[in-house]
Amino acid sequence: MKLLFAIAFSFFAIAIPAVGQQTVLPKEHILFQKLDATIQSESRNLDGVMGVYLVDLAAGSTLASNADETFPTASTIKIAILAELFHQAQQGKLNLNDIYVLKSSDLVGGSGIASAFTPGTTKFTLRDVAVLMISVSDNSMTNVIIDRIGMDNVNVLLNSLGLSHTRLRRKMMDVKAAAEGRENVSTPREMSQLLEALYKGKVLNKQFTEDVFNLLSIRKESYLPRLLPEDLRIANKPGELEGVRNDCGVVFTGKRPYALCVMTSYVQHEREAGDAVARVSFAAWQMFDRLDRSSDLGRIVSSHDSSPP
Repeated sequence: MKLLFAIAFSFFAIAIPAVGQQTVLPKEHILFQKLDATIQSESRNLDGVMGVYLVDLAAGSTLASNADETFPTASTIKIAILAELFHQAQQGKLNLNDIYVLKSSDLVGGSGIASAFTPGTTKFTLRDVAVLMISVSDNSMTNVIIDRIGMDNVNVLLNSLGLSHTRLRRKMMDVKAAAEGRENVSTPREMSQLLEALYKGKVLNKQFTEDVFNLLSIRKESYLPRLLPEDLRIANKPGELEGVRNDCGVVFTGKRPYALCVMTSYVQHEREAGDAVARVSFAAWQMFDRLDRSSDLGRIVSSHDSSPP
């Protein structure tokens, strides 16, 4: 019986903020439990493995399900690459306005829009390269940035933030490295913690932090925003590999923003996995939107509310 309880507990946990953080009201805790039930249902019904970690950026409470399992990151690792690029810019090691001239040798599988440009004559600023890496997930542009900032430096930054299970081990589309086991990896907890650290200014100054989130907020084909309002700001980066569907980001829900990372692997039906990620995101937003518009007692106060006192 004790063994069964230990196994069950490892899959799910809701953490109440520690002393010094904003107190979570008891009724809010009940809402978190209901959200967890929805996530557990999505996880059970997925033909694969799902991990989730959610951080309430206002109150500090968290929700975890298989959050410390290691998953292939696919393109979500580009959040870490972007963070180190801006980190080096802040340190003066590079200038985001530095010019890069596209070379034929830069083009790899998954180049997307980069393959439409003319090598040898097309010029980008480093920030432009980062825009292409994030907005259209261009792998060639990602490799340009990795070459410029250094793979090891990305991992040094991650170590400095205590994210020891998140690793950039190969460039994009390096199939040989992936086959040898050198996969880019992270956990749902650590990807959310990276976003939290960025959001709270623990990585970059205010100017660079705002620019990072501006780039991540460019609307893109992804899972977290799929069922959410179009005018809602969402700073995210999805990732896809065979059998893998991920999306991690910060959702700016008024006074109750949150970071959410959903990662899946061993997926039999990838479209269904993407749909499951979108449904988890929708359930989280429904709760935080309600909290954003509610009083401490739970009354929802909307600007168009015409109910009697």
